Amino acid sequence: MLEIKKLEKNFGEKKVLKGIDLVVNKGDIIGIIGPSGCGKSTLLRCINLLERPTNGEIIFEGENIQNSKHILDIRRRIGMVFQQFNLFNHMTVLNNIILAPTLNRLMTKEEATKKACTLLKKVDLIDIKDSYPNQISGGQKQRVAIIRTLIMNPEIILFDEPTSALDPEMIGEVTNLMKKLADDGMTMLIVSHELNFIKNFCTRVIYLDDGKIIEEGTSKEIFNRPKDKRLKSFLLKIDNK
Repeated sequence: MLEIKKLEKNFGEKKVLKGIDLVVNKGDIIGIIGPSGCGKSTLLRCINLLERPTNGEIIFEGENIQNSKHILDIRRRIGMVFQQFNLFNHMTVLNNIILAPTLNRLMTKEEATKKACTLLKKVDLIDIKDSYPNQISGGQKQRVAIIRTLIMNPEIILFDEPTSALDPEMIGEVTNLMKKLADDGMTMLIVSHELNFIKNFCTRVIYLDDGKIIEEGTSKEIFNRPKDKRLKSFLLKIDNK
């Protein structure tokens, strides 16, 4: 479904990604863990071309998307959910959700509104469709952000620290929705510092350090039987916090 080959990303002279190789199969739920500044968010942003890679290939459904002339279509098919929600405060929840599909002429306003309402009902948020972002909780904002991505019918969703801006009691609202997506077969890549969630939710986990994939395996392999000393040290530090 998605294959990343020797991916590199430099910011000036700073090398952030140093030859990433990764294969993502349909239905995979891949957790990406590692210390701050190791390149986790940059990797996600390169995958849907919010950042242009310096070198390497990103092959999605057989196409090297770096050479694609249809960037907006790529970003529709590889959706992204951000840490800080990125909702427009001057728009209602409903208008935030329907903006992209109507602006890109993928749906009429009526079609987008009908689909948005269906999605909102599924997650018990239909009552806030006419509210503004400053009138709803952080958990509700993040679920709205996820619905805004879902309305575009993505094939993969990238989550960049989806719960880190939330109060503890709101984290469950978001992770429960992500579990529903998993049950529906959605392919996901998730950067998160919530290691218990990654451990119990993801089918595969990769440990990134200094711009490289140091270790990759099932959740049990990574958390219960780590091999690399850097991964062991990372997990030990997290456990002791």
